[in-house]
Amino acid sequence: MEVINNKKEFRFETPMPDGEFARLDYRWLKGSLVIMHTIVPESGRGKGIGATLVKYVLEYARANNLKVIIYCSFAVKYAKEHPEYNDVLLATLKD
Repeated sequence: MEVINNKKEFRFETPMPDGEFARLDYRWLKGSLVIMHTIVPESGRGKGIGATLVKYVLEYARANNLKVIIYCSFAVKYAKEHPEYNDVLLATLKD
């Protein structure tokens, strides 16, 4: 699955076969990457696309020496299930 960092729109995205995009919206806060929302169109739900986006962003953060703050409840759940990414987490703000 191809993931693109659309810096202009502040989102990581992947094209869906129907022309829509699954995406993970982010912002910057004092040098940290803040995960705001993970959105997967109805046609792509239940296929692991959201998890792939979150994993990609956490790997991106690690590779770029960034810390991550998570607001998105889906990403919080993913992070709790994958403690191997604790080194990049600065905070999770939802349970």
